[in-house]
Amino acid sequence: MDIKPIKTDIDYTNTLSRIDELWGSKSNTAEGDELDILITLVETFEIKHYPITPPDPIDAIKFRMEQMGMTNADMVKYLGSQSRVSEILNKKRNLTLNMIKSIYKELNISPEVLLA
Repeated sequence: MDIKPIKTDIDYTNTLSRIDELWGSKSNTAEGDELDILITLVETFEIKHYPITPPDPIDAIKFRMEQMGMTNADMVKYLGSQSRVSEILNKKRNLTLNMIKSIYKELNISPEVLLA
């Protein structure tokens, strides 16, 4: 087992290929241990080089509205008047803390996303 740190995109691609070869290896074998180590190295490389940023709060609200089949009119109870809903969804006004609490409670969107 010759394992080295992943430093470049080529190293990353080669490591992914090796993981494919080792996939399904039994635990507590040399191949299984190598697979575990390589997966850990890939995860570390991906966190550093390909971070996943949280979505835009308004985009997250619009996505959840779409998932739930909601219209702008449905958002009045969470954001205030129809004009306020329009301002929020068009990014002309910021969410207030009370709006964030209401959206989190009723639409189950993480506060971390809404506060971003």
